[in-house]
Amino acid sequence: MNKNIHILVLATLVTACQDQKAINPAPSITLLPYPETKKGDVVDNHFGLQVPDPYRWLENDTAADTKAWVEAENEVTNNYFGQIPFRDAIYKRLEKLWNYEKFSAPFKEGDYTYFYKNDGLQNQSVLYRQKGEEGEAEVFLDPNKFSTDGTTSLAGIAFSKDGSLVAYQLSEGGSDWTKVVTVRAEDKTVIGDTLVDVKFSGLAWRGNEGLYYSSYDKPKEGSALSGITDQHKLYFHQLNTPQSTDTLVFGGPKTPRRYIGGYLTEDERFLIISAANTTSGGELYIQDLTKPGSAIVTVVGDFEKNHAIIDNDGDKLFIYTNLNAPNGKIVTVDASNPSPENWVDLIAETENVLNPGTGGGKLFAHYLKDATSLVQQYDRAGKLERTIELPDVGSASGFGAKTADKELYYSFTSYVYPPTIFKYDITSGKSELYKASGVDFDPTKYESKQVFYTSKDGTKVPLIITHKKGVELNGNNPTLLYGYGGFNVSLTPSFSTSNIILLEQGGIYAVANLRGGGEYGDKWHLAGTKLQKQNVFDDFIAAAEYLISEKYTSSEKLGIAGGSNGGLLVGAAMTQRPELFKVAFPAVGVMDMLRYHKFTAGAGWAYDYGTADDNEEMFKYLYTYSPYQALKEGTAYPATLVTTADHDDRVVPAHSFKFAARLQEYHTGSNPVLIRIETKAGHGAGKPTAMIISEQTDKWAFLFQNTGTSYIE
Repeated sequence: MNKNIHILVLATLVTACQDQKAINPAPSITLLPYPETKKGDVVDNHFGLQVPDPYRWLENDTAADTKAWVEAENEVTNNYFGQIPFRDAIYKRLEKLWNYEKFSAPFKEGDYTYFYKNDGLQNQSVLYRQKGEEGEAEVFLDPNKFSTDGTTSLAGIAFSKDGSLVAYQLSEGGSDWTKVVTVRAEDKTVIGDTLVDVKFSGLAWRGNEGLYYSSYDKPKEGSALSGITDQHKLYFHQLNTPQSTDTLVFGGPKTPRRYIGGYLTEDERFLIISAANTTSGGELYIQDLTKPGSAIVTVVGDFEKNHAIIDNDGDKLFIYTNLNAPNGKIVTVDASNPSPENWVDLIAETENVLNPGTGGGKLFAHYLKDATSLVQQYDRAGKLERTIELPDVGSASGFGAKTADKELYYSFTSYVYPPTIFKYDITSGKSELYKASGVDFDPTKYESKQVFYTSKDGTKVPLIITHKKGVELNGNNPTLLYGYGGFNVSLTPSFSTSNIILLEQGGIYAVANLRGGGEYGDKWHLAGTKLQKQNVFDDFIAAAEYLISEKYTSSEKLGIAGGSNGGLLVGAAMTQRPELFKVAFPAVGVMDMLRYHKFTAGAGWAYDYGTADDNEEMFKYLYTYSPYQALKEGTAYPATLVTTADHDDRVVPAHSFKFAARLQEYHTGSNPVLIRIETKAGHGAGKPTAMIISEQTDKWAFLFQNTGTSYIE
């Protein structure tokens, strides 16, 4: 080697070592005593079995003693995090990583092209618009001005067909309850009164005269965030009239349904009504709006399968369905006689799961092939025109547009491919880069691969493992295993700015596509529901065992995470195999399976879970795995950070409160078991950036501290 080059290389190495500083975990942290949580004497009788529920009082989230308990728990948790030596360094790194411009795919409404943009650390993304692609962009709607602390967010927006009118939803503190404001697009002047007490609703304009929306009767005062919301109702609101005079279109006492949605075909001829009592399966109805006073016609009159009208050509309806097709297909039928016996297959079921879209006079069949995207373009007669060439193996989204559009915009991402927007020419099939991500991440330094491991009963389950290239498989890598496994939800590859913290430290991020999800269609989903729910937990536990056996990590370096139904997953896994994991992150989880259906819209989850009221067999099954009831006295559990929020009115915080209280009572050993309770936040949607960064900082700090992992600045 040339002597001068040798000296230069040596100097570079020395400088690099000086620039990098290892911050070690605290050798010990003084954990404040857990709050003394009072115990009540509530006992429930389930089929002759007496089940104590000493922390029932924590279900009253507005009570003074509950609020005092929350404050005491947060004090313990905050004190713990204040002693982690690299917490501030992680926060600064995350803040730097987050601080880049982020764009959504653009969409056209009227004379304008709209898009969302976040300058970097803005709490909420801002909606901009411009005339044409080259016009000067102007702010159309800035949610950061909705509240001083960024906790009021934009929860949905809908434009009238000509783009002249806009309705948007506001969520305060992360609540599912929203308000709806209507404005003129040209000058942004408000029209009429704000609609209130709207929940689980889309917005659909009928011409420029008014819009359809859905809601429930508001629970009584004091229980707005936890009271049962059982009868959904579809209304039509005429502009410039009081909300009290809105027309009930469907639902209510005559046709009680738990979930009802309304939307229009693009030509505004048909109102489409979907109605369901659980999160899977539902009825389908249409109403011809060109005929005044026309009746609502039943397309599907049972709740067995999933269906949606995705388009129409005059009387011809295009319907997505998984009836007699577990992976989904597209059929056509005449609107005059739309029942299933008259359906004609247009795009047949395949071995891959279908999620269709339409645009530019075409049909887009978006398939999941082993949890990754495969997109094909068909003409209206069902003829395959092309398989769309995607930039890599990963997840594509956005294959939908208006009928007259000549192009559309789609986003593509994977665990190592930051979200990137492409413009797609519908006629030629060519994609071109529209907006690249500005995140500080070099994909060439990392790899992501899919493997298949064997679950307890022999089922092959996919697992995608992501890490820095060259990571040594020595069983000593800090690892986070993530899962969901429920409600037909598919976990597809997606980039996470937060995960960079783990990856650049040499850690491993793994995502398991468990049964109960939708990755392989209806059969895969059903294999993780009701009396087969244990399959989901077995799949997750087997994923952990695979990572350990293949030397990616060890039990002392392994953390598990999941939210909502995934929080239940983590709670079940850590109570069934506490020795297998070092760290657990159950977020906004369903932790009391005997009572989940008694809050908000929880009863709608019975399709996946069943309820303790169904029969004795179902009760005993739920009782066996329910995380709150499964905790055992005198057991050493993983270091656990339970997370929830005071405005979560989907999975009410009582689940996490009760689980954390009993966990702290029963747990032995030195691992901390904490609960982090966010204020003015809900189930997750609409969280301000500052809150997200703080939450993610604590997650990584907790993982590194409890796996004995140094943080390299």
